[in-house]
Order: sequence, then structure tokens, then C-alpha cells
Amino acid sequence: METKELIAYLDEYLRVREIEDTSQNGLQVEGVAEVRRVAFAVDACQAAADGAVAGKAQLLIVHHGLFWEKPRRLVGPLFRQVRTLMLGGCGLYAAHLPLDAHPEVGNNAELARKLGLRDLRPFGRYHGVDIGVAGTLDPPLPISTLIGRLIQTLHVPPVRVLAQGTPEARRVAVISGDAVSMLEEVVQAGLDTFITGETRHWAFHPVAELGVNVLFAGHYATEAVGLKALARHLEEKFGLETLFLDLPTGM
Repeated sequence: METKELIAYLDEYLRVREIEDTSQNGLQVEGVAEVRRVAFAVDACQAAADGAVAGKAQLLIVHHGLFWEKPRRLVGPLFRQVRTLMLGGCGLYAAHLPLDAHPEVGNNAELARKLGLRDLRPFGRYHGVDIGVAGTLDPPLPISTLIGRLIQTLHVPPVRVLAQGTPEARRVAVISGDAVSMLEEVVQAGLDTFITGETRHWAFHPVAELGVNVLFAGHYATEAVGLKALARHLEEKFGLETLFLDLPTGM
């Protein structure tokens, strides 16, 4: 498949030009003209670059790319990562908020479906777009059972559980990564349980005072599911070979 054709498809499918973001989403490092195998990783890093090149991929798609809102000098580790990709004939494509928000292969929609949430709707306004989802568990689940589903889905236990609300989860919001700042929006929407990724010290008392359940399922773990869904989508649509590079941070 021609690389430019795949990049054009990804740009449109993920709406990378429509969604405001601090990440410079889209193609960040140009590769070769033809793509047969695509590698996926949550974070652009040396290990991901090495893995993509060793895996004979012509494109590496990541959630957290190399280039954000401020210019960066191509020196040190950044230079070495770009050099590895270029010498290996592998391009780099980043999809940050566009992958969080996508209704089909997005981190949040995918995780919500896997957990059995129904009646999904966009939720969690950030940079002018709803990046998460909210839905319903019917019948409601005990928090311990929902934690079990999270472990079964993500293959790791939650980083932290603050169960300060109802003993059962019925109305649930899912926003991957670092989204605990949206806690009040969760409560205002009448939701009883919030699943996000990264825990914060300052959130401990507000969670208790607001009377809500928060499951911190891990920044890395909650943002790997969308990449895997996107990989399956590209396999089915274009017949591309894919490779997921699992480089967990434990955070």
C-alpha cells in the first residue's frame, strides 16, 4: 500500500486536522513510499523505534508522539530516535486526542464496550471536543466485579481504587490517561463511577467529599486499547500486517 494513501486515510478517519491538541498529530517522521507492516506503541521512545525497525515495519503509529506544541532540537535521545526510524525506513505517525475521542477505535469507546457499558454517549469536554464516553451498566455491577472486568480486559490491576460512592456501578464515565481533573464534571452529570488512567495525590480528598468511585486503571493500560483496535481496523480494511509493541510503564 502506498504510504501517502494510508496517511491520508488515517488523517481523515481519525479527524486529526479537526481536533485541537497540543500534540502535532499526523505524520511526524517520513518513511518509505510503500507500507506492508505497521507497528503500534503507546509512546514514541527508543525502544519503540528499535522494535518497529527490528519488526520490519514501514510505519510506527503511537499515541504519544515526539513532537508537541513547542519546537524541539534534534539532539540527544530525540536525534537518536529519529535517526533509528529514518535509517530503518520507518515513518512515525502520532494520534493523541483523535485516538482518545474516536467513536469506533478510540481508547475510551473501546474500553467502555469491553466493560459492557451500554447507551454510550460522548463525555468529557477538552480542547473543544468530548474525548471520553459515558454509559450504563445494566444490571449494575458491584465495584469489585467491575474491577475484575478491568483486570480481565487490561491484564493488569488498577493502579489505585478510591471507592467513595455507591457500592454498585451503574452510570460510568471512561476517560483514558490523565483525566482526574474532570472529576466534578462526572459528578455534575450524575455519574457514580469514573474510570481513568493516572492517579493524583490531590484527588484523594475531593473523591471522598464528592462521594464518587474512581478506578485509576493506569495511563499506559487505558491507552493501549485504542491502538490495538486501530491495528485490527487496518488489518481488516487494507490487509496490512500489524505489530503491537508492548512497552508498559506501570503507570
